[in-house]
Amino acid sequence: MKRWLLVLSTTAILAAADPAALSDQAMGLAQQKKLAEAEALWKQALQADAAYFPALFNLGLMKVQQSKFSEGEAYLEKAAKAEPKDFNSRYLLGLARSKNGDHDGALRAWRAALTLQPNQLKLMQVMSVEYGAGRYYQEAAAIAERAIELKPADPALYFMAITAYRQAGELSKGREVARRAAERFPESARAQFEYGWHLLKDGEYDSALTRIKKAMELDPSYEEPFFYYGDWLVNQGRYAEAEPLLRRAIEILPGYIPARVRLGRALMGDGRLDDAIAELNRAIEQEPRHPQPHLLLSQIYFRQKDLKKAAAEKRESLRLRRENPQFLEAEQTRPFPE
Repeated sequence: MKRWLLVLSTTAILAAADPAALSDQAMGLAQQKKLAEAEALWKQALQADAAYFPALFNLGLMKVQQSKFSEGEAYLEKAAKAEPKDFNSRYLLGLARSKNGDHDGALRAWRAALTLQPNQLKLMQVMSVEYGAGRYYQEAAAIAERAIELKPADPALYFMAITAYRQAGELSKGREVARRAAERFPESARAQFEYGWHLLKDGEYDSALTRIKKAMELDPSYEEPFFYYGDWLVNQGRYAEAEPLLRRAIEILPGYIPARVRLGRALMGDGRLDDAIAELNRAIEQEPRHPQPHLLLSQIYFRQKDLKKAAAEKRESLRLRRENPQFLEAEQTRPFPE
């Protein structure tokens, strides 16, 4: 009997020190939503083997799911080192870093993950957005193009690439992607508009306006075609024609500040100065940081010979422009730091 008890005791000690057995028990507890008990067993497994991948990964996953991203990041960094060829640990490490505000670190983790699964389309989409948020527009465009090659029937991938090229200032490349999208998706209002926008920028007005009109017909609830057609009419001095298009854009998206500013400009050009003032004041209420409404108000008050108000609005416009350059100046692209 004593020998049997000794064998049993030794077996129990060995099981308690076996990280695989502990991890299996922890997984069962986690599936029962007994997370505190599962966490304790995974930590016990790490006491037996500090580089035991399943314990590191599952603790990292649990912490990410609990929105404890700093703790999750620490476990997932160790998991990625313990198993360098594991995709999921690197993907989750990127997610944890992104949630912690370390966006460059997130992209580095995801770049490593993508080398392990080069055709991971969803990860490419996440990375393109993250690259764009960091002003790494060249990288955003390149990975969007890779995604298009994998799934050429998905229009959203084309729009990602077009946006990235526009932000990178490479309009000729963006135009080519937009052309392909417009031809491949003839019933997509966004595809027709994007190509029309590029044609408009290149001065091909007849072709551009045809595309933009088609976009308006395909989706009357899509605000951008109405705005850009109205904007073009304002530039041509056709203020009365521009007004209903700009009002339609604002009706669709009441917070569309550029449309409200251009409507103010159209009303101003049409000689309806009081109406223009009202629209520009609405724009200021919606976005107090934008300098353009104040600049137009300055011009209107100057016309009305109210020089004091004109000067005050001009000063305010200049102040806001210094403090909020993003409203009038495009952010410059930058290379991703290797």
